[in-house]
Amino acid sequence: MLIRFNVKNFLSFAEREDSKSEEFSMIAGKARNKKEHVYDNEKIKLLKFAAIYGANAAGKSNLVKAMDFMKKVVLRGLPKGHTEMYCKIDEANKNKTSYFELEIMLGERYYAYGFEVLLNQSRFVSEWLIELTNDNREKVIFTRDLENRTFEFGSALKEKGLIDKLKVYAEDVQDDDSVLLLSLMNRNKKTLYQQYENAAIFQQIYMWIKLNFDINYPDRPISDYSYMAKAEKVEDVCRIISAFGTGITGFKMVDVAPEKVLGNLPKTIRDNLISKIEDKLSDLKNSEKKDNFAILMRSANDFFILNVDSEENIECKTIQFSHGKDNVLFNISEESDGTVRILDLLEVLLSGEGKTYVIDELDRCLHPSLTYKFVDTFLQIAAKKNIQLIVTTHESRLLDFDLLRRDEIWFINKRVSGESDIYSLEEYNTRFDQKIDKAYLEGRYGGVPVFSTVFPIREEV
Repeated sequence: MLIRFNVKNFLSFAEREDSKSEEFSMIAGKARNKKEHVYDNEKIKLLKFAAIYGANAAGKSNLVKAMDFMKKVVLRGLPKGHTEMYCKIDEANKNKTSYFELEIMLGERYYAYGFEVLLNQSRFVSEWLIELTNDNREKVIFTRDLENRTFEFGSALKEKGLIDKLKVYAEDVQDDDSVLLLSLMNRNKKTLYQQYENAAIFQQIYMWIKLNFDINYPDRPISDYSYMAKAEKVEDVCRIISAFGTGITGFKMVDVAPEKVLGNLPKTIRDNLISKIEDKLSDLKNSEKKDNFAILMRSANDFFILNVDSEENIECKTIQFSHGKDNVLFNISEESDGTVRILDLLEVLLSGEGKTYVIDELDRCLHPSLTYKFVDTFLQIAAKKNIQLIVTTHESRLLDFDLLRRDEIWFINKRVSGESDIYSLEEYNTRFDQKIDKAYLEGRYGGVPVFSTVFPIREEV
């Protein structure tokens, strides 16, 4: 689960006056109500939901982009265009480092992983992985200082044999400021993790970022509909879909001619897909197991599953929906944008333990009452399992103390200078009978647009 995320000198997030980074936290505040909204193991209390408000261009999406940037850097290295992603509000920021840090809970342990990078020069300056203990001590797992070409491994990794291997890996990139050690430690290191149990922390942190830190933008599909493809109880899924007023009463997996699907793909995507299938087939032929494999394809308007067996037979299926009559089926492209949005969001409600979803513009294409119902449903489900949902939104109906706790409500406000500030409603002394949605719309907490006159009134001469 996510504990905290810190960022500095990235897009609209600059360095604070106290030289600290901007911080977003899922640590529960002082609120005592709605304890079912909180994960509590008697050592730490973590929120399972947070709603982030702010005017357009205030920086809400930039916070999501900062999280996504950190994830992409760990998984694939510095992305295209990164040299211009420092906070440009102050020209001096061009030559300052940008700071990214995640604090997460894995099992019953807590870790802080982060790095500093000089974006304009495409070079990392430092990197660290620290275990955080209950008595507020920090146990170093590893640190790298790329300015001074030094590194350190903590006592947990100083097992005989293991430390020698780790030093070799670290020395290989001691002078390479273009790569993260965490990324390097997850390239062809399977044997290492099988041989040394203590080394597994590198893999665990990496896999949490890759699989459990699920970041979603409003213009991209959230779900690959695998929850439908794998559904054992179709009726249960249909019941949930129907509860959101979509009109859908059932769905089926139906066959589609593979050549029709492949023929409609752009050439580059088709070539990449065929190459991927060929690679999978080659792996199958060299393996003792002759299992089939499946490739999921999802766009805004289509969903297909390609099943391929070792004999190179390809079967293609898609999902179609019924609205009352089982013999009349509709494709995803025939459903409304709001219905498709709900079908995407069901992934969150039906997912397993341990995931942290971040969704930019939750309320896109949704009626305000539907947004409220979705959050209410999520909170009921989250009360029974450990899952987190962080959303950006403009929907003031969620600003309701009957639905949310004060510490679940966050704001991002843009200063006159253009820099973004992140803060929680907990920072305000708000009475519980306060009409929070009205106060928000009146600008009491910032995070709302301030309009200038579009057509100035001319004084009559």
